Formats: sequence, C-alpha cells, structure tokens
Amino acid sequence: MLLISVATFSQPSWSKKAIKSVFTLKTFAPDGTLLGDANGFFVNENGEAISSFMPFKGAGRAVVIDASGKEYAVTHILGASETYDVAKFRVDIKKSAPLPIAQSAQAEHTPVWLMPYRDAKLMTKGEIAKAEMFNGDYAYYTLNLVMPENTLSAPLMNEAGEVVGLMQQPTTGDAATSYAVSARFADSLRLTGLSINDPVLRSTFIKKALPTDVGQAQLTLYVAASTLDSASYVALVDDFIQQFPAEQDGYIYKAQLAAGADDYAAADQYLAQALKTASRPDEVHFTYSRLMYQKVLYKPQVSYDAWSYERALQEVEEAYRINPQPGYLQHEAYILFAQREYAKASELYEQLFSSTLRSPEVFYEASRCKEMAGDTIGQIALLDSAVACFSRPYLKEASTYLLARAQAYLNAGKFRAAVNDLNEYEELMKAQVNDNFYYMRYQAELGGRLFQQALNDITRATEINPSQELYYAEKASLEVRVGYYDEAVQTARQCIAIAPEYSDGYLFLGLAQCLKGEKQDGIKNLQKAKELGDPQADDLIEKYSK
Repeated sequence: MLLISVATFSQPSWSKKAIKSVFTLKTFAPDGTLLGDANGFFVNENGEAISSFMPFKGAGRAVVIDASGKEYAVTHILGASETYDVAKFRVDIKKSAPLPIAQSAQAEHTPVWLMPYRDAKLMTKGEIAKAEMFNGDYAYYTLNLVMPENTLSAPLMNEAGEVVGLMQQPTTGDAATSYAVSARFADSLRLTGLSINDPVLRSTFIKKALPTDVGQAQLTLYVAASTLDSASYVALVDDFIQQFPAEQDGYIYKAQLAAGADDYAAADQYLAQALKTASRPDEVHFTYSRLMYQKVLYKPQVSYDAWSYERALQEVEEAYRINPQPGYLQHEAYILFAQREYAKASELYEQLFSSTLRSPEVFYEASRCKEMAGDTIGQIALLDSAVACFSRPYLKEASTYLLARAQAYLNAGKFRAAVNDLNEYEELMKAQVNDNFYYMRYQAELGGRLFQQALNDITRATEINPSQELYYAEKASLEVRVGYYDEAVQTARQCIAIAPEYSDGYLFLGLAQCLKGEKQDGIKNLQKAKELGDPQADDLIEKYSK
C-alpha cells in the first residue's frame, strides 16, 4: 500500500486530466486491412489532432480510440511532414479535450514526462539531453529517457503540463536514449493552395482539408480542376461551399460543373445563389454570360430556353457596367460575332486596340469580323497589325498570324505576297509543316506563276501523303502545263494506281499522251475519264480526234 501511494503522489497533478486527450490511432488500407498504428492527442476542442504521419501512408481510412475506448473517424488531413514524421488531422468528434502546447523550446536538463495511452500511472520520467533547432525556432530533442513500447507519437510533457514534443521512432540501439520532435511544429502544419500536388500528402488516400485561408482555398479549387477525378473534384467544391458559404467561388464552380453535365437549370440556380453572396458581382455576371454563350454555341441541341445569346449579352454588359474590364468587352465581341453582328463587334475591337488587351490575338479576332463582312482590305490591314506586333527574326508565336495573312492574300489573289508569308511560316515551323501546307503554298505559287517552286511543293505533298490522289492530279496538270509530258504520264499513272475510279488520272494521262503525239492511247484514256463523269473530257476528245 505504501509503494502504491508513493507512485500515485509522484505523478504530476495534471496527469489525470491530460490522459483524457491521448488516443491511439489506427489506419487501414483501402481493402480494409490494418495498416499501422501510433499514439496521438488533440490540440484544440474542434477535433484537430497530431500524431505520426507514417501510419497514414497508403491508408484509405483511419480512426482514433480515446482513453474511454470510444472510436472516432479521421475525416481530413490538415498537414504533414514526412521528414519529421508528423501529421495534423481532423477527427469527427463533437468536442475534444486538447492538451496545451509549450510555446517555446525547452532547455537542456529540463525534466519531462512521456504520457502513455490510457494509464497515467505508466508515465515515464526523463530529461532533455539536447535541443537542436530547425525551421527557425522549433526543437528536435534528444532525451535521457527509456521509451516504452507502443508509445510512438505519445506526448512528451513538461512540468507545467504542456506538450513539448511527440515521441519519435527510436533510431539507435541505446534504450536509454530517445527522441521527440516539437509539438508546436506539428501543430503549425498548414495546407496551402498547392498542397494538393504535394507528393507526401498524395501518398495517403484520406481526404485532405481545404486551407483555412479563403485565397489559398480558391487556389486549391483552381489547381484541383485539372488534377482530380470528377467525383473527388465535386466533393472538394462541396467542401469549399460548406467551409466558405458566403464566398461566390464555390457556387460558380458548381455552376460550371452543372453546365458541363448539361444541367443548365441547376447551373442557373447556382449562379443566382452566387449573386446573392457575391463580393465581386461582375465576375458572376461574366460567368453567367460565358456559360450561356458556350451552351448556345456548342450545345444548341440541348433545350434550355432561358439561356440565349441575348441574355448572355445582357449579363456581360452588366459585368462591364459594374467593373469596366477590357476582357468583358472582348467577350461581348465574341457574342456579337456569333450573332453575326460583325460591324458592332468590330467597334468593340477598336476599343480594345488601345487597351491592356492589345495583342496579335485581338487584331486577328477583329480581322475575322472584316472577313465575315466581306471587307478583304480591312481584313488584311488588321492581319498586318497582328504580324507587326512581332519583330524580325520572328518567333514561333508569329506563325499563326503569318499563316492567316497568307490565306487572306491567297483568297484576295495576291499570290506572291501569300508565298512570302508561307515561306516565313515554313522557316518557323519546319518540324510541323505537313502536306496541307505544301498544297496551300503550291496553290499560291501556281497563281503567282512560280511554276518550278509550285512543282517542288506539290511533289513534297505527294511524298508526305502518297495516298492522296488530288496531289497527283494537280502535279500531272502542272507538268502538262509546263511541257513535262513524260513526267505527266508517269504522275498520272501513279494517280490511277492509287485511285482507279478517279477521273482526273485518266484525263491528264490522256491529255499528256495526245500532246506527245500518242493520240490513239490518249483518246482511250480521255474516253475512260468521260465514262467516269469528267466534264472536261468531251472537249478534249473532240479536239484531239481531228
């Protein structure tokens, strides 16, 4: 009795209360098998706790069992450090009993107590042998203390009943020496907007919480849109709305998801909710407009009469009224273009030329308005402005606009100007040019009477795509035109070989043979072209039959 009494009275006065905060953690693999275990303790009344991170690796589920034997699920990971093997997480409990954490590092020779799970009588006393600082003012402790079994991540307490550290996995064979890492460091773990891509956090399948800072949480949603599967992303958006019910972004993301699933009525409701809470209503009106525009443009077959180009125009005009951003004007121009209001769209683009959005892309978009309105001169002038945004030697970014201007020149009959732009384009995009490019430049060279260059390019087109009969027919036609009759015969035969039902092969074979003086064979091939429906064959048969 005397021995028991001495042991009891030797325990610190805070020990009986502190033991209620300590729990055992158990983690399970996705298939349900037990994966790992450790100790841990609560750090606030809202179910936040800290423990070892190692048991969480590969885990799909985790629970904690408190001192009274009650089990609670771990719902979210709040932060982790693989280097120091600590994790912070949230437990599904109405109210937890936290341990106070020492707010400064402990000095050497400070007495400490290791608090075990459930039984305060089994506390182990020791002292700090060394305190090594890391990450600023956090301490990693070497202890003169024998660490009992199954006390990984158990709290290490000072005389005031504050948690100094979490017990670490022993690394040496010296049983009298053990280690602990700062509990304040473990409690300081936080998630940021980029934590969703942290390989350490991704090594556990347990759900990660959103950052507590709304800006960082918004960044998480943005990053997650391209990294999570659809179900996980929907759950994350729902978490955002629950955590930040007065923020518009969650409702906007829900609207985008609903619109992506063709549920436009739901999208409309989410956007209406976003407007009720909006601190930046212009962004909500713009999202409204953008989703309506995309729906009418790309999903006209899906019936939802409440959304139209007219309504989209009203929404973006309201966004611009609230906050006159040039991006809103650009979107308004998109809608007007879709409505075939090319003159009105052009007027908006003219305003953008002197805005912060002035760019080759804006000049190009404006040129499309001129093109659709039939103003070729205006189209080319705007494409000139787009190209003029770059200086020589051109970067690859200029290639899009050089190609567009070349096509405009080609359509306008300015063939040699088109050839010049296509030459520039080829220089920039040597590895990407294909048979379509060489056929396009062939057409420009042909129109500009650059016959040798045209012959070279149509030959390249046949080499890149030897199964396209049109290229052989065009090549044979040009060879006939420049008097290369033998070559034309050979090319026409290649055309017939790959497309025996294509009349042009027989037409140019027959024409080349007639021009060589082989009229009998030539007429036969022209007759074959006629049988295949070629409208030019009759005139040529009449001409060379005389």
